Amino acid sequence: MEEKIAIQGIKGSFHHQVAGEYFGQDVQVDECRTFKDVVDSLLTNRSVSGVMAIENSTAGTILPNYALIDDNDLQIKGEHYIPIFMNLMVLPGQKISDIKKVCSHPMALLQCHNFFKDYPHIELIEDTDTADVARRISEEKLKGVAALASKTAAQIYHLDILNEGIQNMKSNSTRFLVLSSKNSVPVVTGSNKASLKIILENKKGSLVSVLNILRDFDLDMTKIQSVPVVDVPWKYAFFIDVLFQEEEELHKVLGILGELTEEIKILGIYKNGLL
Repeated sequence: MEEKIAIQGIKGSFHHQVAGEYFGQDVQVDECRTFKDVVDSLLTNRSVSGVMAIENSTAGTILPNYALIDDNDLQIKGEHYIPIFMNLMVLPGQKISDIKKVCSHPMALLQCHNFFKDYPHIELIEDTDTADVARRISEEKLKGVAALASKTAAQIYHLDILNEGIQNMKSNSTRFLVLSSKNSVPVVTGSNKASLKIILENKKGSLVSVLNILRDFDLDMTKIQSVPVVDVPWKYAFFIDVLFQEEEELHKVLGILGELTEEIKILGIYKNGLL
């Protein structure tokens, strides 16, 4: 039985594109309706790995996905970046004047809101997946409805593209994480990036102290994201990505940070996807 990769969405989605580019075009996927379903696929061993979007250069971070990774002890074993080109697609023969509503994932709608300022008659409706809307339009022959999705989705579901690349920023891109369950943590050779979760002690200057240590040991911090700690008002966890040269040096730094923080957790050690 061929191993599957869990993706949010269906074939033709951007998650499907990432799975194909990362694991090979013949990859077998477990199509999941939500990100929580991706997690369940990993925890129940329906899939050996999962693909999950974590941030977009235009719309920002998908904060709930940090909680899903952390709460379920998932491990980050890789990352992959792709440019996102949003395309407005419809049943063959439809025109922009025929369109009454556009359905797509909330992040996709957010990335394209400038385009729709010129079309106030079009209602924007949030949906679960870009490609799934394209599939429904095709299968149910929905007129007056458009999808925002990839060119691949238009090809798979035989839709016409009315407008190509309508995202607000032409350099729009999304970072995806490649995940596994804690029970199947892989050994990643050539690793040079780590994702950490840190909860600071309630002391003045505690965050500055952490950042100074990263600087002193020449660790390049590429991201820091604060997320509220559930059930503790006004307390935050910090999710930090750092680049390192030697893994031994990284663990030395983590040992030092452990003395300065309430909690430190390694979410993954993997290869930088931008190299």
